[in-house]
Amino acid sequence: MVSGSGLDTVIGGSTRDPEQAARLAEQARACEAAGDRQGAIDAYRRAVQCDDAAEIVFRLAFLLDLSGEEDEAVQLYEELAARETPPINALLNLAVLYEDRSQWVRAEKCLRQVLETDPSHPRARLFMKDVLASKDMLYDEEFDRDRLRRDALLDTPVTDFELSVRARNCLKKMQIRTLGDLLKITEAELLSYKNFGETSLTEIKEMLTARGLRLGQGLEGGAYSRVRKDIIDQLRGKASDAVLNKPISALDLSVRARKALQLLNISTVGELAARTEAELMGVKNFGTTSLDEINKKLGDLGLGLRALEAGEEF
Repeated sequence: MVSGSGLDTVIGGSTRDPEQAARLAEQARACEAAGDRQGAIDAYRRAVQCDDAAEIVFRLAFLLDLSGEEDEAVQLYEELAARETPPINALLNLAVLYEDRSQWVRAEKCLRQVLETDPSHPRARLFMKDVLASKDMLYDEEFDRDRLRRDALLDTPVTDFELSVRARNCLKKMQIRTLGDLLKITEAELLSYKNFGETSLTEIKEMLTARGLRLGQGLEGGAYSRVRKDIIDQLRGKASDAVLNKPISALDLSVRARKALQLLNISTVGELAARTEAELMGVKNFGTTSLDEINKKLGDLGLGLRALEAGEEF
């Protein structure tokens, strides 16, 4: 902690009785010199009530911190930090208290205020490195914990949730085994499956809403991008990018097969090869004839529909 000796800037506050404040501050300094810390604190408290000059507020905060009264010290330092020209020592001490509480962002803000005034301040520069390193480490740890919790939740079998027999059977036929699988399906896709009605849809949506989730959520952001990248990387071992990016129209499929793929928002050969037979067979009016047709077209390109192995996530 910085003791406040050589405090560069003294800032005046509301001056109710500056002369009395000066007398009380002198009394407080005498108590400090005599080793009577509590007496000094009491005198500084009375002095602040008469005049909240920055130097008086700072010394009170400093002694309170030394006495273990951190909450009150932080409150006083924060009041100084909010002033138009905050004392540098107050900002440094407040940053230390924030660091002790693992409040890295607040500590960083205080240090940046110091460095804006004095970019070469040696203690602030060194302290900033420690704070940034600690903040990054904390974020990494939080990210790992969040990822583990998220993965555990997404790996939960849909059979663990209170769903009707009809809803469970439909999800089983679609090869939707886990909560993660369910989040990668849209409302329109669910309704496109045979024997899947509004009642089952409402039931599933209510189950997800209760957990702060929704259908199609897994198709958004970085998580889906990583899954999609993994699938495409696997397919690249079987076909070139030119083949995978080929539009579905180039396959010259029947009208029924094309409409089924449109319902699933499949527009390229790669997206088609990333789907399973169960997903295609779940689309209304899509039968074995259309399935055989698609398998043949993909086979001609050295590809096939995705085989979802037990325990595999998608």
